[in-house]
Amino acid sequence: MPAQKTVAVLVGSLRKESFSRKVAKALAALTPDLAFTFVEIGNLPFFNQDLEAQPPAEWVAFRNEIKAADAVLFVTAEYNRSVPAVLKNAVDVGSRPYGQGVLIGKPAGVVSTSIGAIGGFGANHHLRQSLSFLAMPTLDQPEAYIGGTGSLFEGDALANEGTSDFLVAYGKAFTAWVARHTA
Repeated sequence: MPAQKTVAVLVGSLRKESFSRKVAKALAALTPDLAFTFVEIGNLPFFNQDLEAQPPAEWVAFRNEIKAADAVLFVTAEYNRSVPAVLKNAVDVGSRPYGQGVLIGKPAGVVSTSIGAIGGFGANHHLRQSLSFLAMPTLDQPEAYIGGTGSLFEGDALANEGTSDFLVAYGKAFTAWVARHTA
């Protein structure tokens, strides 16, 4: 039996009770055929090309975690119809040095979340623009826009059956996507 594929999870929200993190944890729990590792991004110094000569230790650790993974799952909130700065910074750090970044070519999935009805549509598509530039094959279907997140959980537990069913289906599709692009 082949080794279980590993997925680095980047959550685009730093809030303690982040709905994006709750969705990511629920997805990981409902997708048993992949091994998920949550990679923290809140401690990354802002990308600055001048620092590449001696990259900060946080950049090195982050890049090593991404490099070790077979794939990357992005689960993000939407801020002002776009990607939170902390997630964009992580993408920038992972994309460098130019042409050698650890994100380049890794299969990816994007799940966006929102307390509103649109489910983070703007963030989802802005992030996909960056991932396309990095030649990251990104799962297109099913699209994952999780709206109304404020009412989906009881504490940390996902309490919405429809969302749970969707995450199971997404997890299966993402598992197949990762296998297809890491064979």
